Formats: sequence, C-alpha cells, structure tokens
Amino acid sequence: MDIHSKQDLLNSSCQDLSDDSITINDDDISQLLSHLENWEISDGHKSISRLFKFKNYYQTIAFVNASAWIVHDEDHHPELNVTYNKCHVHFSTHSVNGLSIKDFICAAKHDELINRTG
Repeated sequence: MDIHSKQDLLNSSCQDLSDDSITINDDDISQLLSHLENWEISDGHKSISRLFKFKNYYQTIAFVNASAWIVHDEDHHPELNVTYNKCHVHFSTHSVNGLSIKDFICAAKHDELINRTG
C-alpha cells in the first residue's frame, strides 16, 4: 500500500480504484486509522465511524450537505445518523463486505472538512 500519511489519503480518489483491488488487512487498517482523527473501528472490523458534534442544527445540516458533496464526488457513500447537533458517520465498502481504502480516503476528507471549517 502506498499510503504513508494523511496527505496521501487526501490526494487519493475513490474514483481511480476498482472494487476488486481495494480490500485491506488488519495491519493496513491499523496503519490507515493512525492517519485519521477520532475514527473508530466498528461492526466487527467491517466499518469505521466517527461522531461529529456541532453547536446547532444549522451547522449539523451544513456538514451533512458538505459531506454529500464530498461523497458524491468520490462515489462512495456513508451511512449517516443525524440529530440536532450531531452526525455519526459510518463508512464501509459493501462490495468487499468490510473495509477498503475507499473508506479511509473519504474519512480523511471528512477530517479535512472539519479542520478547514473549524
């Protein structure tokens, strides 16, 4: 795997990857997770998730809309659980029944979204 930093994840695109070549093992999962902020392994190592917290509903929905723009561009969509001031984001790759590099690329882009908007 040629991912050595968060910047490598941010510079990658899910669009450039085939579903067949993206499965990852537990060692790769640990290494990739180390490049992310506050993401956790969930669902028996089949997904990663993060809870994003906001001041109000408007900020929550603004994040959801920005997330929709990111994942549409990447063609890799998460499961979102949205409440008044929280959004719980879960990434998994259904075609491999678990985690793929695509999940980590999109997670890094969500981290960057939060870091840029504060």
